[in-house]
Amino acid sequence: MGFKCGIVGLPNVGKSTLFNALTATAAAEAANYPFCTIEPNVGRVGVPDKRLDDLARIAGSAKIIPTQLEFVDIAGLVRGASKGEGLGNQFLGHIREVDAIVHVVRCFEDTDITHVEGEINPIRDIEIIETELMLADMESLDKRLPALEKKLRTKDPVALIQYPLMERALELLKEGKPARFVECSPEEQIEFQRLQLITTKPILYVCNVAESDAASGNNFTEKVKVRAEQEGGRIAIISAAIEAEVAALDSEEDKTEFLQSLGLEETGLTRVIREGYALLNLITFFTIGPKEAHAWTVHKGAKAPQAAGEIHTDFERGFICAETTACEDYIAFQGEQGAKAAGKLRLEGRDYVVHDGDVFHFRFNV
Repeated sequence: MGFKCGIVGLPNVGKSTLFNALTATAAAEAANYPFCTIEPNVGRVGVPDKRLDDLARIAGSAKIIPTQLEFVDIAGLVRGASKGEGLGNQFLGHIREVDAIVHVVRCFEDTDITHVEGEINPIRDIEIIETELMLADMESLDKRLPALEKKLRTKDPVALIQYPLMERALELLKEGKPARFVECSPEEQIEFQRLQLITTKPILYVCNVAESDAASGNNFTEKVKVRAEQEGGRIAIISAAIEAEVAALDSEEDKTEFLQSLGLEETGLTRVIREGYALLNLITFFTIGPKEAHAWTVHKGAKAPQAAGEIHTDFERGFICAETTACEDYIAFQGEQGAKAAGKLRLEGRDYVVHDGDVFHFRFNV
């Protein structure tokens, strides 16, 4: 399991430049005018994880397979998108299909690149996009409530839960607050997620800055950070221009040297992935052998059989136990046999909660 992030933002904030850099392709045309992305572009990238490289080296794995992250580059939204302005309706539909929203915000000055609103103001830009998403959710709820009301009269069990949730969400949206702030009981949470409201999706703000601000940020990014903290979102500071240059370099040594010359220890992609994982409560586990070293993704709190199911449904259905080694122990003792000799390999059952970095060998019977 990976996760799908929809890249949104106003025109000319660096969305397509970032997408091209992240996927190392030129699939999305980056141009200095609105709506250069006519169809949503989808790019899959491997999640960089040094632990996987170390595990593969120790095991002598012939192939390394990282877990995947999917980016969907969605055309720039503008004021009135919820009413069909620009290419609004089409692309609001694409946003509904993603797991999280990566909201690219322009935090750099450049007189050569026009801003659709005339001046640089990241908080205003955020509010424009959020307003359009809230209006789209309000329209969706207004259309669905009458049909649900009919089911309510028949005591439909789903309607009995969803109708009051929709009413509370609509009331909050009319107050200018996104639906993610609706308070739900654990029982209501499942049905609330099934409503697929755009403004319930977690948000990662990606502040696109000039090269000189990539290491430390600037006054604009500080304002976005405060905004993110207030609403439970997260923030990553990158320079799309730097990412484009890094993507064009051939060797890892050249990339590292270039980043270090700018005072950076990692690429923007790494920061976006790390923040995205934290946002969605995702963790990584590994299966390691001579044929391949494979990274897999599960939600934090998943149990061993669920992790096994990520590999194959038969593994979950016939789960017996999981031979488990912590990643750091596998590396410290140079492999499974060394970890076993040191007493670091253990058998875990159906109730075992997966930890980030677990190395598994599943036993199953079907």
